[in-house]
Parts: sequence; structure tokens; C-alpha cells
Amino acid sequence: MRQAPTPQDLAALHRAANHEDRGWSAAEFADLLAGTGTRAVGDDRVFALFRVILDEAELLTIATRPAQRRKGLARTLMKQWQAEAARMGARRAFLEVAADNSAAVALYAGCGYAATGRRRGYYSRKGRAPVDAILMTRTLP
Repeated sequence: MRQAPTPQDLAALHRAANHEDRGWSAAEFADLLAGTGTRAVGDDRVFALFRVILDEAELLTIATRPAQRRKGLARTLMKQWQAEAARMGARRAFLEVAADNSAAVALYAGCGYAATGRRRGYYSRKGRAPVDAILMTRTLP
């Protein structure tokens, strides 16, 4: 992967990848990155934002430019951020994913994550019913 993108780059890619929903702003990314233990990895095609607190890592968001999907970039990036989180002391990783995002659910399951909970109606959708969040976890090597 290339050098990690700036908050402005992250916001632009997040917006492009999440065209149906509100993308996060550069200021939101900058605020998150200013926090202890928060890192971004990736490049102008795909990125992951995660945070490590004590021995747990949380994937905050991952985004792939639509033209770059189905090339294995997100799977490679999952390995990269998890390895970085483990170097930072994390022993367990967790994330949440929209129940209707079958591609992401399959990616995470293929990366060793298992569903451990559900948040009913967690994601709001414009003009549609809210969608549940699936909580997923895995042990890091």
C-alpha cells in the first residue's frame, strides 16, 4: 500500500464509497486521527481507520473506491490494519457492519470475524427503514 492519505483524502474517498449515505467530513477524520491509538492505513484506492485501546482494536470504517472493488484490496488492507493493531498491543478486534451490506459481511467473515451481537435499527437510511448493525469480533494473532 502507498502512504496513508490525509483527512481530506479520507473524506473524499469515504464520500465516493458511501454514495447512498452521508460520508464523514475531513474535520471528523482529523478529530479521530488526533485521538490516542487511532490510525489510518491505505491509499487513494482503499483505506481503513481503526483505533486501539488497551488490548482491543476497533475498525471504525473501511472504504474502497467503487472502481477498485473486487480486486482484493480490502482483504489485503484488513490484514494490514490487524497486523498494525496487534503491534500496538491489541489481542482482539471488533467492528460493526450494516446487515444489508452483504459484501462487507462476507469480507469480514472471510477474514475470521464471527457475529457476536446485533444493534436493531442502528443505521438510518434516507427514505427507507433503519438497518440493523451486526457486531463481529475475532482474536488477533
